[in-house]
Amino acid sequence: MADHLEASVTLPSDPASVAAARTYVVGTLAEWGLPPDTDVSETVRLIVSELTTNAVQHTFGQSPTFTVDLVLDRDERLRIGVTDSHPRFPKRLPAAVQQDNGRGMVIIRWLTAECGGKLRVRPTREGGKTVSIELPWAPPGGPVPAEPATVVGQAVGSQEPQR
Repeated sequence: MADHLEASVTLPSDPASVAAARTYVVGTLAEWGLPPDTDVSETVRLIVSELTTNAVQHTFGQSPTFTVDLVLDRDERLRIGVTDSHPRFPKRLPAAVQQDNGRGMVIIRWLTAECGGKLRVRPTREGGKTVSIELPWAPPGGPVPAEPATVVGQAVGSQEPQR
């Protein structure tokens, strides 16, 4: 495989784009050697669903599109970022048991940690933000290396963060 692979798609901030983003990411990763029927692929599918749902729901119409970027470096690290043009970072909210929504970042953080990855939230030069994950690249049939998960960038604590 190549030393460095990149792929990107920009989609409208519409609920239908969440499924399109999932399909794009899983298809791209399959082209890069990760079969779509693996646990890692399913985990990535869920993370992408949560990231893109946040980009659609929590930009309040102020980001007409969002972009999903994928980068695979040296067959070692996979980065997936979702960028929107809304400047507000995820916020900490109390995680009430009765909440119908508001658990997306907690799910993303937990799944990323389970895979030995990192979660980052960074501003863009254009005034928006990118929420990204970085995971060890797991070759088919190989174990996922375990390393401590960290959150870099915007402080995302033990309470429920939201956009």
